[in-house]
Amino acid sequence: MLTLHTKLSHAGRVDATLVLPYELREKCRLRAALDSGEEVAIFTVRGTVLRDGDLLTGEDGRVVRVVAAPEATYRVTAPDALALLRCAFHLGNRHTQAQVADGFLRIRADAVLKDMLHGLGATVIEEQAPFEPESGAYSAGFGGGHHHHDHGQGPLAPIPLRQKIHRPGDPKEAAS
Repeated sequence: MLTLHTKLSHAGRVDATLVLPYELREKCRLRAALDSGEEVAIFTVRGTVLRDGDLLTGEDGRVVRVVAAPEATYRVTAPDALALLRCAFHLGNRHTQAQVADGFLRIRADAVLKDMLHGLGATVIEEQAPFEPESGAYSAGFGGGHHHHDHGQGPLAPIPLRQKIHRPGDPKEAAS
């Protein structure tokens, strides 16, 4: 099984695609399948969120592009900027993850939140769309997480030694 543990800032080629909904892109340990059907294991540092377009690699050097899967969301619009800001405030007050875009918000589908937003005068449209919520003020980079990328090149998380996975930079083992 291919193990992905290193985030790349750029690559000359992409060998495969990994399509995941947001819920899975925020997990630090994950077993998933590439677009080809090949199973992969992903190891990231707790708190890492994989974003649409991120590039990952592992021990065999193949490069995998992460793609945000379409999922059940609501597109929230309002008659003016102040009304949309009020909606964002009330969503934040309920600790709801939200994607902030030019003139609209996107949240995961939730009937209770839909009713609240209608009560605030918003228009709520159900969509199947990739979900890229803001990462929050306390995350690395202090901004919309989709604008911050780790430009370093190294393992995303410690790789469990019990799995005997070769890590970049490990010395070559001598043949016995």
